[in-house]
Amino acid sequence: MDNIILGLNIMLIVLVVIIIALVIAYYFLVYKSKVNEEERKKQKEIKTANKQFNGIPRETTDKLLDFDEVRDDMIIRKNRQEYIMVIQCKGINYDLLSEEEKEGVERGFVEFLNTIRFPIQLYVQTRSLNLRKTIEEYRDKVNEIGSQIKTLQKQKADLQKQGNQKQIDMVDFEIRRKQNVLEYGQDIANYIGRMSFNQNVLQQKTYVVVSYYKNELGNVANYSKDEIINMVFTELYTRAQTLIRSLSSCQVSGRILNSEELTELLYIAYNRDEEQVYQLDRALDAQYDALYSTSKDVLQKRRERIDKQIDDMSIDLASDSLLEADNILKDREKLNNELRERTMEIIEEYKNQLSPDLYNETKKIIEEKTKQEEKEAKDETNPTDKKTATKGKKE
Repeated sequence: MDNIILGLNIMLIVLVVIIIALVIAYYFLVYKSKVNEEERKKQKEIKTANKQFNGIPRETTDKLLDFDEVRDDMIIRKNRQEYIMVIQCKGINYDLLSEEEKEGVERGFVEFLNTIRFPIQLYVQTRSLNLRKTIEEYRDKVNEIGSQIKTLQKQKADLQKQGNQKQIDMVDFEIRRKQNVLEYGQDIANYIGRMSFNQNVLQQKTYVVVSYYKNELGNVANYSKDEIINMVFTELYTRAQTLIRSLSSCQVSGRILNSEELTELLYIAYNRDEEQVYQLDRALDAQYDALYSTSKDVLQKRRERIDKQIDDMSIDLASDSLLEADNILKDREKLNNELRERTMEIIEEYKNQLSPDLYNETKKIIEEKTKQEEKEAKDETNPTDKKTATKGKKE
């Protein structure tokens, strides 16, 4: 009897536990369902906010632009169905030509029109003249000349310690010459810098737009995306080169724009008012599209360091060689002077034992040899003067 009661109690306890577990599970499922419903409502609100603003549908910038991407020197449009290359043309001043030259240009232009077998477009873009790169190039050259002047000044100080006045004069002349070039370069850089502040300085560029459509390739179902782009690039590049050769017949040169230049062309077309404030080349130099900025490549740094060491060693070796050569010439000149003086002393010593004619002839020979040796020494010191004299004699 007691065993039956104990078994019933155990079963009762188990049932109570199961009921409690079911209640907990029920409340957990209800709570989770409620949380999920609230989460779905929030996501829906976010999507609705992204798609609309005050009831106005939102669109991504990709849909506003009239092209898909710029790749491999091509503009890709219309859901990758149209591919475009752009040729930048550099013309001539037609009004300054003579009548015969004008006729030649016109005949060449007619030939260019006759060679066109596919549609093209002409595009003219006027933009403010950007002189930033030109100014930077001038300043780099000016800084290089300044470094050369410092090197020459150091070399001059070393020569002054040696007391070599002739070499000092040569180095001093080179310093003055480079200082004049430095001042001229600084004036040009400052002048171009002042011009860059003038926003009214405009330049007009002419472009020929060449298109190629994907359906011109025929059935491309078995080709991958990259293979299609390679085939289109080959065909489009051939068309562009044909146009460039045809344009040359009317004295107009052309070149195909690369991807960066195409991006700049589109950027200026879409941002006419801000193209001077937010310049594309400044953004590229600042690596706006990189995850982090990087310094120069390690190998490039090493090459620059080695080149600088070689330049320094070459300058030191040239200075030492000049000093050594000058000392040798001085010793040789001193020896020749002593030899001539001793020779003349011997002749004077035996003057009474020689006939007047023999004495005069011997003295004359010594003087001629002295002049000849001095001339040879001078030619060795200034070989340029010798070449100039020889050239003038031949003429």
